[in-house]
Amino acid sequence: MITTITHTIVRGDEAERVADGPTSTITLLADGEHTNGATSINRASLAAGSPGAPAHRHDHATETIFVIAGSLDVLIDDEVHTLAAGDLIFIAAGTTHAFAPTPGLEADTLSFYTPGQERFAYYRMLEQLHRGEITLADLQATSDRFDNHYIDSAVWRESRA
Repeated sequence: MITTITHTIVRGDEAERVADGPTSTITLLADGEHTNGATSINRASLAAGSPGAPAHRHDHATETIFVIAGSLDVLIDDEVHTLAAGDLIFIAAGTTHAFAPTPGLEADTLSFYTPGQERFAYYRMLEQLHRGEITLADLQATSDRFDNHYIDSAVWRESRA
């Protein structure tokens, strides 16, 4: 039997939070299983100095990031853009991107992935990596499962130096 989900309510104080490093927290709001595969949504709170997300691409999902507060540097292919509170960026599937708070500042963001898929398990693995419970190779072995493919970007590395 297939069950159709007609709505999902997530109470902020009940949402699961994972720490993927000492300077960032990801709040897990809705995953593909909660939205009939329509979207996955998370909130990232990135303190000043957070490395954010390294250069990567999603082959099947688009990513839309809304900056709630602070300032966010975003790599799109070979160009870095700075977004302020209230700004939004849509990133098409297959586009190389990365993001981190603008140096010396913090950023609070809301990210939407469409279509939705299993992403919460990926964020939990990031926390396990931070704790030393798994290796980077373990995480990279899940690239296809979570549609998260890491890419080396000299432009992003130089922008963070």
